[in-house]
Amino acid sequence: MLLEKLKTYSQSDIYPFHMPGHKRRMTLPSDAYGLDITEVEGFDNLHRAEGILAGEQQRFADFAGAKDSFFLVNGSTCGILAAISAAVPRGGRILIARNSHKSAYHALMLRQLSACYVYPKISIFDIQDMILAEDIERIISAHNDIEAVYITSPTYDGVVSDIKKTAQIVHAHGKVLIVDEAHGAHFGYHPFFPESAVKQGADVVIQSIHKTLPAFTQSAVLHRCSDRIDEERIRQFLDIYESSSPSYLLMAGLSRIVSFLETEGKERFDRLAEHLKYFYEKSRQLRFLHVLQDEDFDGERDVSKILISTRSCNICGRELYERLLKDFHLQLEMYSGEYVTALCSLMDEEEGFERLLTALFSIDGTLREDKEQNDFVRCIYSRKKQILSIYDAMERQTVTIDAESAQGHVSGGYVYLYPPGIPIIVPGEEIDAAFVQDMERLKVRGLIPEGMKGPGMALDVLSRGL
Repeated sequence: MLLEKLKTYSQSDIYPFHMPGHKRRMTLPSDAYGLDITEVEGFDNLHRAEGILAGEQQRFADFAGAKDSFFLVNGSTCGILAAISAAVPRGGRILIARNSHKSAYHALMLRQLSACYVYPKISIFDIQDMILAEDIERIISAHNDIEAVYITSPTYDGVVSDIKKTAQIVHAHGKVLIVDEAHGAHFGYHPFFPESAVKQGADVVIQSIHKTLPAFTQSAVLHRCSDRIDEERIRQFLDIYESSSPSYLLMAGLSRIVSFLETEGKERFDRLAEHLKYFYEKSRQLRFLHVLQDEDFDGERDVSKILISTRSCNICGRELYERLLKDFHLQLEMYSGEYVTALCSLMDEEEGFERLLTALFSIDGTLREDKEQNDFVRCIYSRKKQILSIYDAMERQTVTIDAESAQGHVSGGYVYLYPPGIPIIVPGEEIDAAFVQDMERLKVRGLIPEGMKGPGMALDVLSRGL
């Protein structure tokens, strides 16, 4: 049974360098089932909150510095869908960062939106870096019909864009700025970490509380930070995209966050900062593995996302990930072609950082330099030519063909690695030679993207000419 397997796993010595942010260290009353209710008398209604839930949401807004905050029990996904839907009329145009989570693309499809894409810089380690405010200025100036701008900051890898400057540009053009801050719910509460987009001029900010703070999986919040986006429109679309039977356990966990940060936040933030400083300094002594540092990126970065590169040595990301788990019982968040990611939170203890350092130095001692071994050196999120809108492409008939034969065709579906859930290609984009090559390299690395089918790495393409 799943429940028994979960219990067994929770009692193991596997250390969690992954979501959720509570790291399995928070406790609940033993009668959790007894706390699981629906909208009974005295407990308000999330979709028409006037009582206790209205008060808890406003308390969260006041603490975070927003005008209004909306509890989300379907994760950030429903908040992203609602924010884009509320900001841009059906059939309108949006400027969206190409490194956005798949849920943003789903909003474009549902609302039949046209997209202008802004691409992030690429770091020296071929990891997506910051979105430049100057690029946003250039694109908005060329497309007066853009209604809103949507960017992700921080990225899954922790890279932060200049939200303050971006907001000034967006507002100067009379547009709305939506920021997916799903991985930055802990921002703004301690000087060691970046400031939150909530306090830097964004109009709507969506945070996955469960990713970096001690809350249940699926717990998220949408912050409305200005009157540039209508409160009732937000409510209208949350009513569409969010469950009509929200979990009171998840909402209780969200309301608990404010009390937790008020009473324990400073001490835990201070402790996490010291652990991270120590870890990054010690890791500089590794010979072949490389823990990415601030200087490896142009943008500001959230160092609680630890990225460990294998580029210079004779193993790939997947091999490092598997060795850390099998030999050292360290469960990391993800692996990519040439790096792995370990996620930290306020609930991490010194034990975890010491175990990770011990494991990395042990593995490093078995490696040799082999820069040619890692040919996964170009970022797979390269620019693609738009042929059709996402909606128009998904309304057409498709056929399934092997990736090696797909060059020149138009994609009929999404292809993405999960995590992080950023599409490598979206419906309506042309499949180019780089995409075909990338699919082969992913296959060699044992990375099979969502949207690819069978051992031949087949995908859906439009079945007839345009």
